[in-house]
Amino acid sequence: MGRIFLACIFLLVGTAASAQTYPNRAVRIVVPFPPGGTSDILARTIGARLSESFGQPVVVDNRPGAGGNIAAEHVAKSAPDGYTLIMGTSSLAISQSLYRKLNYDLLRDLAPITQAVNYANLLVVHPSTGFATVNDLLAAAKAKPGALSYGTAGNGTPPHMTGELFKSYTHVDVQHIPYKGGAPAIADLVAGQIPIMFDNVPPLLPHVRSGRIKALAVTSLGRVSVLPDVPSLHELGLKDFDAVGWNGLLAPTGTPRDVISRVHAEVVKILAQPQVREQLTAQGADIVGNTPEQFAEWIRVEIKKWAEVIRVSGAKVD
Repeated sequence: MGRIFLACIFLLVGTAASAQTYPNRAVRIVVPFPPGGTSDILARTIGARLSESFGQPVVVDNRPGAGGNIAAEHVAKSAPDGYTLIMGTSSLAISQSLYRKLNYDLLRDLAPITQAVNYANLLVVHPSTGFATVNDLLAAAKAKPGALSYGTAGNGTPPHMTGELFKSYTHVDVQHIPYKGGAPAIADLVAGQIPIMFDNVPPLLPHVRSGRIKALAVTSLGRVSVLPDVPSLHELGLKDFDAVGWNGLLAPTGTPRDVISRVHAEVVKILAQPQVREQLTAQGADIVGNTPEQFAEWIRVEIKKWAEVIRVSGAKVD
């Protein structure tokens, strides 16, 4: 009994000591998608400033594939010491119902740190389609079922589920083309290789403003401030259509609470910096910066919400 007591004391002391010295080497933020997408941009924005406050390198590690699940499984199985984090996305909550088998559980294996931002998705088209409104798109889709296709960042991503929700609302047959991230899908859209796309506001915004693609609608209940002339699907008649994505930092379950608190405090400070706030809001993001407990509750609600969307839409991943 005495040995067990002493072992517990040594463990607690060791944990406290490691938390006090954290970090003493490089920290990795794993991004579930390729460079250039929303998650990547946010991770690099936060990572650069974390490196300054930590006094240690913060490296962004892009691990795309399987709707974010390759990255999530990697982080879930990493050492719970705070040196491997993930820039989580809505796709991780979606995957809990969309995939028949996962080698990790979001609620069990990853510990929330803070939800960084929320963002609406955009329904955009290439100008060559000639679509000026959502009704134009719907008319074309109904005239030739299955002839049109829409691209997204991949199976199980928020844009994919937004597209499936759109299809269930409008009863149109539009084929899904999954990419390994938003950046390559946007490149094909701009080049006219695909006619339609759903994706987050930030990476699409410069292309909309340049006229290389046209925004038909936003997927949040209301309009977004950076594109005030673009209507929401809700106001266009798809009542209560509301599909927003999010990004937030998580760590492997078992990461010391003091370490999570340290990362949380630093990230919240970063999100409060005027320059960062201006940069993110200019990209169409809504800044959050909540507590680990609030983020955990948000994730539980998201899992339930998207499970219902998947059930109603019949979406599946082969």
